[in-house]
Amino acid sequence: MKIETKLVHAGEPRPRIAGAITLPVFQSSTYEAREELDYHDVRYARLNNTPNHIALHEKLAALENAEAALVTASGMAAITTSVLTVLGQGDHVLAQDCLYGGTHDFFSRDLADFGIEHDFIDATDPESWPAKCQPTTRAIYVETMTNPTLQVADLRAVVAFARERGLASMIDNTFATPINFRPAELGFDLSLHSGTKYLNGHSDIVAGAVIGRRPLLERVKRRLDHLGATLDPHACFLLHRGLKSLALRIRQQNDSAQRLAERLERHPAIDRVNYPGLASHAGHARARELFDGCGGMLSFELAGGSRAAHGFVRALRLAIFAPSLGGPETLVTLPALTSHAGLAPEARARLGITDALVRVSVGIESFDDLAQDVEHALERAQ
Repeated sequence: MKIETKLVHAGEPRPRIAGAITLPVFQSSTYEAREELDYHDVRYARLNNTPNHIALHEKLAALENAEAALVTASGMAAITTSVLTVLGQGDHVLAQDCLYGGTHDFFSRDLADFGIEHDFIDATDPESWPAKCQPTTRAIYVETMTNPTLQVADLRAVVAFARERGLASMIDNTFATPINFRPAELGFDLSLHSGTKYLNGHSDIVAGAVIGRRPLLERVKRRLDHLGATLDPHACFLLHRGLKSLALRIRQQNDSAQRLAERLERHPAIDRVNYPGLASHAGHARARELFDGCGGMLSFELAGGSRAAHGFVRALRLAIFAPSLGGPETLVTLPALTSHAGLAPEARARLGITDALVRVSVGIESFDDLAQDVEHALERAQ
């Protein structure tokens, strides 16, 4: 089946439950016993195996042409549980240097408490990776498109490097979604998502997902069963509902983001635009080769500096100043104050995250209305 059909039909119960076209919410924590042989097979909401969980797991795996999938209580739950499954005391991980702020903090501040070491790498420069690889290195971690500078890693090289050295290859695919990129097809072991964002697409739940090789997913599930970061049945229902419109939403957002990036690149008030769909982007050729679309995320730096950036967000009338992404509404934020506020100023500067950087999550509004709003805000920001 094509991905549009999988979004609607994959994972749906057969036969339909009481004939219901929409999968009901199974708001039950406990189920009758079936003489299960293993604790992790007992039917219980915390063990991720209610009918709502199972339908989502099958649908998500089908979307990325992967072997298995698992939902979690948040994107960070998906990331932390997966990392702590793959790595243990005494291990070492290579991680892309420009990551989502919460992930960056987890690697740089929390992993040491578990006896795990890390090194950050330039994911666009494979020749630099061997020097940082250690005998204890067990994994390499990257993002499909980085938050917020939209860097595109050398993803083929990541998979090859991991295979040569027996490492687990892990990728945060939130920005791309299965519509634009399916990591399992390239050979990644685990694909991670903040389901809060594009997968759900309605700005009304917090969720996460792990997709990939079945043996690894079984290990992640067991770890998650004990850590307890399970998605509740009603949130499962909402994520299941949101997924069905994913292809329609993403293709609209791909198109609008491309057009907006092109318009901003020509605007005299803008110093730099970060969007892989632009020929001027350093990762443009790689994005064209790997992705079916460049997504709905872009960022840009205003020539007027921090003052202009703050003036811009205050002048917006349609787009909303809010620190999330992937919903139907266009959201605008200043990463230095939100997603990457935890990084030291010098670390942000090194990664290209200045006080004048604005990140835009393009929604599904009319492009003409959105462009007019942005143009108006840029004029007022001068």
